[in-house]
Amino acid sequence: MNLSERLNDDMKQAMKSQDKFKLTTIRMMRASVKNLEIDLKRPLDDNEVLDILSREIKIRKDSLQEFKKAGRDDLVTGLAAEIEIISQYLPEQLTEEEIQEIVRQTIQELGASSKAEMGKVMSALMPKTKGRADGKLVNQYVQQFLR
Repeated sequence: MNLSERLNDDMKQAMKSQDKFKLTTIRMMRASVKNLEIDLKRPLDDNEVLDILSREIKIRKDSLQEFKKAGRDDLVTGLAAEIEIISQYLPEQLTEEEIQEIVRQTIQELGASSKAEMGKVMSALMPKTKGRADGKLVNQYVQQFLR
């Protein structure tokens, strides 16, 4: 079962169980997927759906930080719940140690030694961590190891 089908099935299940919050969150994800399908005039594959879900989580995490700074605990709770629901559709996330190890290995494989080669390292790393790690965190480790 691909991710789009899983979203549809989970939406139906949320309707049956009358879980309005989960239903609303899944509908937002499906709308994002559907909008891109309409733009591209074709169904999306799992990698493209994964990109959308990752982007949606990133947006919510950024908003979550802003709401925490502003002391808006009412909004923080809702966003945290949305992130939890969306995360169920993503592959298991890498730990920081696993990310560091992948970064070290990639830097060694490429023989990179300076920040000038950061683009080359990042382009090799992103397929390895796609959907399983935050790009911002990967970027931080690359900068740290290329000093």
